Amino acid sequence: MGVRGGIDLGGTKIQAVLVDERNEVIGQARHPTPRDGGPQGVADELAAALSEAAEAAGVPAAELEGVGIGSPGEIDAATGTVSQARNLPGWEGSFALGPALSQALGIERVRIGNDVTVATNAEFVLGVGAPYRSLLGVFWGTGVGGGVVLDGKVWDGRGSAGEIGHMVVKRGGALCSCGRRGCMEAYAGRAAMEARARELQAQGRKTDLFVIMEQRGRERLTSGIWARALKKDDPLARELVDRAIGALGTAIASACNLLDVEAVVIGGGLGLRLGPDYLEALQREIDEHLFTIEHPPAVQIAQLGDLGGAIGAALLAANPAGSAHANANATERSTSR
Repeated sequence: MGVRGGIDLGGTKIQAVLVDERNEVIGQARHPTPRDGGPQGVADELAAALSEAAEAAGVPAAELEGVGIGSPGEIDAATGTVSQARNLPGWEGSFALGPALSQALGIERVRIGNDVTVATNAEFVLGVGAPYRSLLGVFWGTGVGGGVVLDGKVWDGRGSAGEIGHMVVKRGGALCSCGRRGCMEAYAGRAAMEARARELQAQGRKTDLFVIMEQRGRERLTSGIWARALKKDDPLARELVDRAIGALGTAIASACNLLDVEAVVIGGGLGLRLGPDYLEALQREIDEHLFTIEHPPAVQIAQLGDLGGAIGAALLAANPAGSAHANANATERSTSR
């Protein structure tokens, strides 16, 4: 394997990395996800971020062995098409993201996988999931995505497995971005939390969330803003985060009751920023809803941090089949445990 590129496409940021044959990061760049321009605007920004990472590594982008992209939405890996990416601004219908990036960079081999699936696989192959043969990845950010590893292999189902954010935690509950009600993401996704904060502020509730947002020059309530508000003991921020933790715990426990995985890995922007302080509270919420409490899953914070999704995307480019599974070396490692 030569030098490969990996891109983690999120609702608020684009993280690009270059990795060498040992999957070690040798260059990186981060850009904000564009709020206008639609899918083509996103594709242009992906190309710019990867080109910057390549420049930092001293490797011409056109000479990369391949590029992987971890994207939200419904993924057609064979055609490189992304559909229903509701957490990306202005994304309507389907768009051939892989071919668009291939043309922009002059790279023939561009692979796409689900963002959380590839990040979960990265933790399984290279991170905190290494000791286990089954795990659930829960990536808490703009939305809440999930990835599943069973018996040492990524489980994709028929292409849409792992959508833990759309497990119903309250029948007829809050309206979700997917158009349904009561999804866990409608309570725990950063976008839903911000919408609820704005609604309550308009009703007269006091909060420093939007003051901090303006002070930081942001347009959205990022994970850092939530963390700062919690540090100031903002009552509304604490209320909404506690509400999110309750929804997360309920959904994770339900998934564990079905799959009986050994471990749960918490990642994503909010997960990485707030997870360490809320890990015990989340574990309590999970335990409360577990059917079998004698062997609860280990709940851990993602080890690869902000770069995990991009590193997982780079693993895609190491797999000739372009699937969301581990590359040949990683598969050998995982099946030999």
